[in-house]
Amino acid sequence: MDADKERFTALYDAHRMRVWAYAASRVGRQAADEVVSETFMVAWRRFAEMPSGSLPWLLGVARNVIRDSARAQVRRDSLAAELRTSAESAESDVADGVVDRLALLRALTRLSDADREVLTLVAWHGLSTKEAARVVGCSTAAFGVRLHRARKRLTAAVNEGPPAPARHQSMAKEMEWS
Repeated sequence: MDADKERFTALYDAHRMRVWAYAASRVGRQAADEVVSETFMVAWRRFAEMPSGSLPWLLGVARNVIRDSARAQVRRDSLAAELRTSAESAESDVADGVVDRLALLRALTRLSDADREVLTLVAWHGLSTKEAARVVGCSTAAFGVRLHRARKRLTAAVNEGPPAPARHQSMAKEMEWS
């Protein structure tokens, strides 16, 4: 093991600057140190396979390290661009969601208390029609009919569009925060 270590140290001392110069000519001075480190790590792992004329082999390894690094950078750049696009899309989706939610809240204020209760039990509280029917005190079939009619009235109220009447403004504010 000591003999291998000494041979590797001699190899490193003999070729480090040439490998660095090659790397610097390809990727610049700042990145050259990283390329040299990676190149000699590969050389250490594959030391037993290294041919006797080691400089061309080392430069080939450095070339592969540079190529792999460039590919990885392209992947990172692509991922970053994709994430930026996704974030921009998400921002507009959030804004659209806020507008949609406000329109929905305004429409809810136009409905009767009974319609609001039926809709919120299912949509906001996550109850099944059977569970919600028990809360309201009616059969599941009757609740299903009430829910269907309330949804139709809600759709009509959303499509109507004008602002909610003043008497329902405070209720809409409460619903925004619950």
